[in-house]
Amino acid sequence: MVSFLCLNPSSLFGMPKSTEPEDGSESDTDLFRIRTFFLFWPYLANPIYRPANVILLMKRSFRPLISILMLVALTATLSCRIASPRRGVFTVSAELESTTVLSQPPQIQIFNSTLLKFASIDIGEAKSKLEIKQLLERDFPSQGRQRNFATSRSFSHHDAKSKNSNGLPVLLRSPKFYRYWLDFRRNLQLWARKKTFQSEIMMDLVSLVKTPIDRHNGLMSSARKYKSCAVVGNSGILLNRDYGELIDGHEIVIRLNNARTEKFEENVGSKTSISFVNSNILHLCARREGCFCHPYGRNVPMIMYICQPVHFMDYTVCNSSHKAPLLITDPRFDVLCARIVKYYSAKRFVEETRKALGEWASTHDGSMFHYSSGMQAVMLALGICDKVSIFGFGKSTSAKHHYHTNQKSELRLHDYKAEYAFYHDLVKNPQAIPFISDRFRFPPVVIYL
Repeated sequence: MVSFLCLNPSSLFGMPKSTEPEDGSESDTDLFRIRTFFLFWPYLANPIYRPANVILLMKRSFRPLISILMLVALTATLSCRIASPRRGVFTVSAELESTTVLSQPPQIQIFNSTLLKFASIDIGEAKSKLEIKQLLERDFPSQGRQRNFATSRSFSHHDAKSKNSNGLPVLLRSPKFYRYWLDFRRNLQLWARKKTFQSEIMMDLVSLVKTPIDRHNGLMSSARKYKSCAVVGNSGILLNRDYGELIDGHEIVIRLNNARTEKFEENVGSKTSISFVNSNILHLCARREGCFCHPYGRNVPMIMYICQPVHFMDYTVCNSSHKAPLLITDPRFDVLCARIVKYYSAKRFVEETRKALGEWASTHDGSMFHYSSGMQAVMLALGICDKVSIFGFGKSTSAKHHYHTNQKSELRLHDYKAEYAFYHDLVKNPQAIPFISDRFRFPPVVIYL
């Protein structure tokens, strides 16, 4: 057993002993008081202070003749002045300033393993894989938009002079069709192979997103993130705010699903650096001449996440007409976002309804459940920006669902309340967010309501 000699500085130098009240309260004459759990006592044997654990504030200078001896006595005192624990807080009191500095060991976040496992299951995975298989085999089971690509007049026409064995005109494909088809297959296969979970994907977003945008803008690529980013949602609550100038003051402004800014500049600003959309938006644009999808200007980059594999057809056709980059979110990033939102949604469902997790799917359209465009845009900003500001995320009974449309109700396939809980943790306690690598450093986030 190792023993320590505990010396009182006053006994060494003939100084009057400090007295402590009998009721156990702190004395006004002690020079130093150290409280810690007994688990931390080995660190006190080391005379070198560790800034991350102990902050010692001192302003009184010691008498020159005894300063060296005082330091020796202090080392011995640190080894034995151990008092009772105080709620897991390691405390050093510098009584000369009547200041108490608290240092807490890093908190270890404990997640519910049942919720983690539940959120990791993609109940729509089998359906998605089947659809991908059919598309790659040119099996278009419906007469909807899947069929439109294969039978579009832009890529094929019927030769009335030639007949097949059934006496019908032969469908002739143009060379452009086969070129697009090869691109479509390659893009879809690559996307499907990469659709796996990877907790560290957040640290790759600069190279996946910012680097190609910088290259398009003629800038040297670097690992530096954007200094500040504003993610502008589409909530009707923005009509009651004049955030336009504040939003436009950010280095990067990210807008969602082609929400227009014209006539709303005072509320939402006019600057747009990145247009973030879901693939349903591009599908609508694909019906237009030249796939026009540039409400913010042809030079504004567009980032899109894939809602359905079939939308790669629209991407393949429209990508050639885009002057600015048209980027598809990495499927590993999609999987991460899906797990986070499902975790928060399931957690809220159990806490509020007290029902079993097995009943969650019926409340949120089962395999159709999906994160919102706004949630993934915020996740994107976390990975490419040093500071993130969030506008237009929230709702009010007196406000429209979207500031630029007359839509009043929400979509059942989203769980906005669960996403609001996620945003709250981003501001107050980012360590409570599951599935993201511990190596990732969250930037400061401010939400403007």
